[in-house]
This record gives sequence, C-alpha cells and structure tokens, in this order.
Amino acid sequence: MKTLPTLALAAAVLAPFVSHAHGDESHPPKPHAYDPSQVEEHAFGREGDPRKVSRVIQVDMSDAFRFTPSDLRVRTGETVKFVVSNSGKQLHEMVLGTAEALKQHADLMRKFPTMEHADANMAHVQPGARGEIVWQFTQPGDYQFACLIPGHFEAGMVGRLVVK
Repeated sequence: MKTLPTLALAAAVLAPFVSHAHGDESHPPKPHAYDPSQVEEHAFGREGDPRKVSRVIQVDMSDAFRFTPSDLRVRTGETVKFVVSNSGKQLHEMVLGTAEALKQHADLMRKFPTMEHADANMAHVQPGARGEIVWQFTQPGDYQFACLIPGHFEAGMVGRLVVK
C-alpha cells in the first residue's frame, strides 16, 4: 500500500514537467513560445526571455551517452540560450535541474517510459536535429543537466552546471 502514496507524491512533484512524449515520434515538437505570464521560478532559475539572451552555449549529445561539454559555468542573473545538438542516432534530451529533482524524474521515467512532458528547462532532440533552451539563472549553486530517457541517465548522461 505504500506504493500508491509514493506514486501520487511523485506525480504531484513532477506534474509541472508533464506534456510532451519521449517516444521516437517523427514529427518535431512544437516550438515553445515565451509567455512572461507563465514563467515559474525554480530553485535553479526560470525560463528566460529570448530577447534578453546574453550568451549562447553549444551542447552536443551523443549515443556514447555523454554531453559535450559536460561541465558548464554561468553567472547569476545571466540569460543563456543552449543550442542542443543530437549527433547520435537515437532521441536524446537535455533537462536542467537540481540533482535531486533530476534523479526523481529519472526514477519516474523508468516506471513510466512513455510519460509525456515538456517544459522550458528541457529540449527533446531527434537524431541529427537541434533544440534550444533559454534559461535565466537567478540563484547561485551547483546544478545538473541530464538526459532522462530511460537508461541514458543511468549510463552517465549527466553534466554539471555551476552558477556563480
């Protein structure tokens, strides 16, 4: 009986992240439109205004289950556009977050591999394609980015993000 309350809690915690499939769909995800009235503050910042980007960071994802670069540094208050390329032959994603939130989300993805979600802190990228994340880092700290597709996180597809 402990399983049901645990799943309910996990679903409530991750509900803001739910709305886009991880499957191998052939159509690209709909472009995300920035709406300042919908921006939510997270421990690691908030969706950034694309008109206020101060820096662009290129990140590659590969079928070796690695990000290049895997260690990123940004300044508090900076709005960054991540241009995320997938040089592999399978779907990958980049999700920004705290280590604990990413671990919980990865655990939930293993239990529900077809769970749908899309949020401003993530980009799902088909093989050979590119995606973007625009994020404003409002809080200093040590955060992460990861691919939460089942098996990818466990294989070490995690990077470090330091905000100073």
